[in-house]
Amino acid sequence: MSKGNGRPFRDANALLARADRIRAQRAKLKHEIRICAGPGCLALGARAIHEEFLTQISEHKAELKQAGLALNTTLAEKCTGCHGMCEAGPIVTLEPEGTFYTGVKPRDAKKIVERTLLKGELVDKRLYELGHQRGGGKVEKYADIPFYSLQVRVALRNVGVVDPTSLDDFLAAGGFRGFVRALSEMTPDEVVTAVEDSGLRGRGGAGFPSGRKWRSALRVKEDRVWLICNGDEGDPGAFMDRAIMEGDPYSVLEGMMIAAYALGATDAWLYVRHEYPLAVKHLQMAIDTLENAGLLGDDILGAGMSLRIRISRGGGAFVCGESSALMRSIEGRVGEPRAKYVRSVEKGLYDQPTVLNNVESFTCVPAIIDRGAEWFASMGRDKSRGTKAFSLVGKVKHTGLIEVPMGRTLREIIYDIGGGIIDDRPFKAVQTGGPSGGCLPADKLDLPVDFDTLTRAGAMMGSGGMIVMDDHTCMVDVAKYFIHFLIGESCGKCVPCREGLRQVHDMLEKITSGRGEDGDLEKIERLCHTMEVGSLCALGKSAPYPVTSTIRYFRAEYEAHIRDKMCPAGVCPDLIMYEINKECTGCLICKDHCPTEAISGEKKKLHVIDEDACISCGICMSVCKFDAVDIKSGGVIVSRDEAVV
Repeated sequence: MSKGNGRPFRDANALLARADRIRAQRAKLKHEIRICAGPGCLALGARAIHEEFLTQISEHKAELKQAGLALNTTLAEKCTGCHGMCEAGPIVTLEPEGTFYTGVKPRDAKKIVERTLLKGELVDKRLYELGHQRGGGKVEKYADIPFYSLQVRVALRNVGVVDPTSLDDFLAAGGFRGFVRALSEMTPDEVVTAVEDSGLRGRGGAGFPSGRKWRSALRVKEDRVWLICNGDEGDPGAFMDRAIMEGDPYSVLEGMMIAAYALGATDAWLYVRHEYPLAVKHLQMAIDTLENAGLLGDDILGAGMSLRIRISRGGGAFVCGESSALMRSIEGRVGEPRAKYVRSVEKGLYDQPTVLNNVESFTCVPAIIDRGAEWFASMGRDKSRGTKAFSLVGKVKHTGLIEVPMGRTLREIIYDIGGGIIDDRPFKAVQTGGPSGGCLPADKLDLPVDFDTLTRAGAMMGSGGMIVMDDHTCMVDVAKYFIHFLIGESCGKCVPCREGLRQVHDMLEKITSGRGEDGDLEKIERLCHTMEVGSLCALGKSAPYPVTSTIRYFRAEYEAHIRDKMCPAGVCPDLIMYEINKECTGCLICKDHCPTEAISGEKKKLHVIDEDACISCGICMSVCKFDAVDIKSGGVIVSRDEAVV
């Protein structure tokens, strides 16, 4: 059950008074225990950790009271959304000190209560440890960790801070100040002007100016304007919107409420990816709470505004992240895109004017209205203002959720915030923008990350997925993987996308299997060009980017596959074989694990791999503890520690 106000607010003053009372109560807290309940931490037992904290607080009730720490008056505990540094989970933080504990187990709750809360001592074992490149050593506060200290959080301002099930917690964090200001102090036109002046561009991938979209809808306004929030985050490795919907649902709804006021919309939809059940649960809980509190429904805060927000769950189709396909899905029709000469602000949902923005965009709106358009526009660069949230994943040490001002370079994000490449291996490429994004090489690491710069470099901002790759990665195989993904996600409505994807995939399969021929790259490039200019929607138009960018920046690797029948990274099974070298101790581990019994040899004697029986699965190399297995391709040893880049 959601925690918060149970009676409707009569007007804006009543809401603000409630927020002031809650803040006054929270100011008395000496300690607040925050347990990260993001997906990663939940999977590692965050709920059990929370329950154990409750148990330990109950068992030490008398001692805590004697120390001036009574639960709910000077001591509080809560689960929050994703704290960001997913690889360090489960995460527990203590406020207001900012003490940061990582890898917490349920049994650690007792130590934290007894030592940190009661004695003021740190549990050193659970403190974050800096890598040797940063001088090493334990760090007590997350504000001193580069992963956090180099971020600026706007869309993620409450994620990892508030209890997503508590309206009171949201109000204490400044929630609904933006909505009250818009409703009480600004006209709808002034709200639209503020969004225009902020420079906010759509964070869902296209980067279209949000204020211009809202203004266009006002110009063609009819009897009804529909409002839609796109939470269908389908990019592999992306989880920014998920974290916001799960960890800060009220901010999403507040942004939609401000937009509805500006546009005169009375009906809105939240379209949420089917694979996000916790997001749906928290959003529906928040909607129900706001309806009971008089913040959704009729005559909101006595201002005459009416708004109803409903949730529609997507069926798992990637193409429904495209605006017109999403609208068709809400209507109960097949999720297929339509031609873009019909603009959704003129004819969108049910062929009526419709404004659609994604989760991150809506979440930025309350902060813009509350703090001012100039504040938001002061961050970023050129035509990309404000901040952008990214999911930083792949071969990077600090995977997780981050938010930085537009214009930060790829190098700063990957090395300063992300901590660099796992095992300090050479960086090879980073893909930005999801499965339709481009891959950028090492000489592009100093590019500023903004909408236009990435597009000129052959990549794209997209929704904010950022996949880092090291020298163990075969770029031809990467391109093939994403094209294969898009084949399954194409709606098949237009020929350039439907057939072009299959043809490109077949040619990439031909190259990775050693059957590539001179001229294949030129054929692929012509196909990709046809898809870009002839496809109906952005899926088909941007689908070639993983291929065209890798050909552009890693052409030599393609040519090695075609001319030398060699995979320099030692990845493509048809072009590699495994060979046991003289470091073999005859321990039999590789022999015992080989699924095809391709390895022969006696104990304490050099083993041999039968090339005919070997299926190049790589298990022998993964289990060997003595670096006794090499990868050969094209007759040359390309062991992954010596991979050609």
